[in-house]
Amino acid sequence: MVAMRISIATNTELSSRFFASKLNPTNNVLLNCAYECKLPFLSMASRRVSVNSCVLSMSGSGSSTSGGLTYKEAGVDIDAGSELVRRIAKMAPGIGGFGGLFPLGDSYLVAGTDGVGTKLKLAFETGIHDTIGIDLVAMSVNDIVTSGAKPLFFLDYFATSHLEVDLAEKVIKGIVDGCQQSDCVLLGGETAEMPDFYAAGEYDLSGFAVGIVKKDSVIDGKNIVPGDVLIGLPSSGVHSNGFSLVRRVLAQSDLSLKDQLPSENTTLGEALMAPTFIYVKQVLDIISEGGVKGIAHITGGGFTDNIPRVFPKGLGAVIYEDSWKVPAVFKWIQQAGRIEDSEMRRTFNMGIGMVLVVSKETSHTILEGGRGTYEAYHIGEVVNGEGVSYS
Repeated sequence: MVAMRISIATNTELSSRFFASKLNPTNNVLLNCAYECKLPFLSMASRRVSVNSCVLSMSGSGSSTSGGLTYKEAGVDIDAGSELVRRIAKMAPGIGGFGGLFPLGDSYLVAGTDGVGTKLKLAFETGIHDTIGIDLVAMSVNDIVTSGAKPLFFLDYFATSHLEVDLAEKVIKGIVDGCQQSDCVLLGGETAEMPDFYAAGEYDLSGFAVGIVKKDSVIDGKNIVPGDVLIGLPSSGVHSNGFSLVRRVLAQSDLSLKDQLPSENTTLGEALMAPTFIYVKQVLDIISEGGVKGIAHITGGGFTDNIPRVFPKGLGAVIYEDSWKVPAVFKWIQQAGRIEDSEMRRTFNMGIGMVLVVSKETSHTILEGGRGTYEAYHIGEVVNGEGVSYS
């Protein structure tokens, strides 16, 4: 299986930089482009300054008045990441969406790319390699479905210093599973064996998804107005963001990955390694009923950074704090790390992995229609004034 893989890149960082510089909307070809700064990695065709590596500090200094863990203290400077994205925006205007749109006849191709960050470190420690590929697919297809796009195909990049075929097969098996859940094709990929580059037994992953949506069916948030309803779709857990913070919490806690998660019948390792939920079929089914105005994939940046990205200027959101049950794994992370609420909300999904913005009338249909087929929660509303507040 590995031997038949199609080569797509030899240097993902250089490829992403070239892609960003070449697809400038000034040539009237690229309509919308997205960029992610994922510290310490850079990738193209994704979404934001991504918090895949620790925890965000709400203060400029990055320190916590409560003594709890913060993003900057853990080694990630979100302000530097934001500055880099700002500079890239000068070279490639139009960046910032969840996926990049490319016109093709009466449709748009929608492309996205991502990795799974330092969740890989836990895969190495737990030996759970057969689901990390699901995470890889999920992070990209969940991004492009926010435009209303149906995923068509997926490509992967697997890099290691010494190719262990059995291990690689497990990882690729997860990618195949993720593609099946997304109803898309694994079209090819790259297996890169680079001696001395990675530690023994370790590897890195990147994924690339392409989908399609009719031009008159693109979901872009332009029609969102005050009073619209925020509907949350539950996550399967931490998904694939914030794992450097998770690992820092683990290091200072009294528990190991083999210990039971407090109040739950699962180990901490199993809870943290739960694969990212793939929302493609569920979201496309909801979209087909009409009335969806905007969709936000809740990854790095949490509610605080991701929800406002789908709003027109001048609009914000109020989140109803007790409108869904926060999974036990987040409660443990916050307690063990003594992390402030604002840090948690801007780093983790807190149990909601996708947010749909709909009219009040449409919300009743979605919430009632979901009974028995999927879970959905009325988690907030759109208001005048920018930002996200909680009540």
